[in-house]
Amino acid sequence: MTNKALSIFNQLRPLSVGFDDVFNHFESMFDEDFRLPTVNYPPYNIVKTDTNKYDIEVALAGFNKKDINVTVENGVLTIESKVEENHTKDEDGNTIYKGISKRYFKRSFTIADDVEVKGAELKDGLLKVSMEKIIPENKKLKQIEIK
Repeated sequence: MTNKALSIFNQLRPLSVGFDDVFNHFESMFDEDFRLPTVNYPPYNIVKTDTNKYDIEVALAGFNKKDINVTVENGVLTIESKVEENHTKDEDGNTIYKGISKRYFKRSFTIADDVEVKGAELKDGLLKVSMEKIIPENKKLKQIEIK
């Protein structure tokens, strides 16, 4: 981990309670062997659609619902293709040039413990995974009546 990152974490730890998992997660990201992913396929957007709602939009031209797995496990949302491109023969046998790839991919996103995946929809070559941050009652604003 870089000295600057260590300094920030060391300054914040004494000021917080119950965030050990968050600090541990970020510390592991700054380990010496941490590398940012350089693969940019398939392209995606992360969109905040409301105060507590988010969508991840993934461009998947040429894919069907049956070609894609969307899973959530241990705070990680994974979008993965089931098929690998067949270079020897096309389905219809008539394609002269194939520019729309159906190659294998796997994209993972870390989601917070209080974020719930509501569903996924594939429409017009765009996979949209909808999520919502669930705020527990004890964290919502509560007006206290003064007696």
